[in-house]
Amino acid sequence: MDKQSTPVLSEAELTELATTALTGLGLDRTNAAAAARVLTLAEMFGLSTHGVGRIESYGERLQINGINPRPSITVEQLAPALVRVDGDNGVGPLVGMRALEAAMAAAATTGVALALARGSNHFGPVSPYSHIAAEAGFASLIGSNATTTIAPWGGSEARLGNSPCGFGFPNPGGDPIILDMAISVAARAKIRNAAKAGQPIPDTWATDRLGRPTTDPNAALDGFLLPIGGHKGYGLALVVDLLAGLLSGAAYLTHVKSWVDAPEEPQNLGHYFLLIDTRRLGTPDWLSGRMEDFAHILHSTPPADPKSPVLVPGEIENRNLARARREGIAVDQGLLDKLQELAARAPRP
Repeated sequence: MDKQSTPVLSEAELTELATTALTGLGLDRTNAAAAARVLTLAEMFGLSTHGVGRIESYGERLQINGINPRPSITVEQLAPALVRVDGDNGVGPLVGMRALEAAMAAAATTGVALALARGSNHFGPVSPYSHIAAEAGFASLIGSNATTTIAPWGGSEARLGNSPCGFGFPNPGGDPIILDMAISVAARAKIRNAAKAGQPIPDTWATDRLGRPTTDPNAALDGFLLPIGGHKGYGLALVVDLLAGLLSGAAYLTHVKSWVDAPEEPQNLGHYFLLIDTRRLGTPDWLSGRMEDFAHILHSTPPADPKSPVLVPGEIENRNLARARREGIAVDQGLLDKLQELAARAPRP
């Protein structure tokens, strides 16, 4: 479909459609709106693989009771700065938002707070949560565990997930600095694309099923993803799972259920949200001045390639967000049709 014929929706329109589609899948409207906020932001950041298109895959599990459409999410205050959230097998972005809200409420009181969530599912990308926290004045460290796709360093069986993690730092009056990453060198989608194109992949991306680095994308799809930085990435993946999975009371490592192999079973994924209330550290002007100077030092670095200036993390996403708010969000017609079909099932108000 050419660019001119691709439907374009405003932020409000896409949020409403996503909310109504989730309502059509059984969520109540308040919870659907919370989840839709995360997925719409992801779409606007340019992360379409983790945006509103995820509603369809969530819906497949909602319809077979693999995900609970009406969870009773509980927030337990373990200490002034420590909160545990039980998602009751709810949709991941909903559980993530409730955990983020609990962390923000606690950090607003104590200055620093940690919320640990369990009983959750795939919660989307990290950057929407980091952005929401930054807009409210909180620096954040956020992560989730995931289905196993990575072998321990030196191993030949997948025992840990390609867990998303990242950080966000607010910039009053400007764009926050946000990093959103997974632990693997490359996503499986890139390997699948190489296989379809009949092209080799770098031997740093994945191993075959015996744990040997490979340039054959088909062998890689039968094998395991490689973590960034070798054994250092392996250690980082463990930290994410220790926080998100083990300490939260959620599943961890091979205890995490695959939503592909067992879609009808709860995954019991875990997330962590560590927040710092930057308003306790100084005035907005103080923080803004330091953030702008920080970014300037990086931006002013002479680039190795004059056509590729140095960027700070989140810069591309922030530009995409601004463009989406100015020009609207292009939505594939097939996805739009699916969302409208789900929305048509929603109860009439």
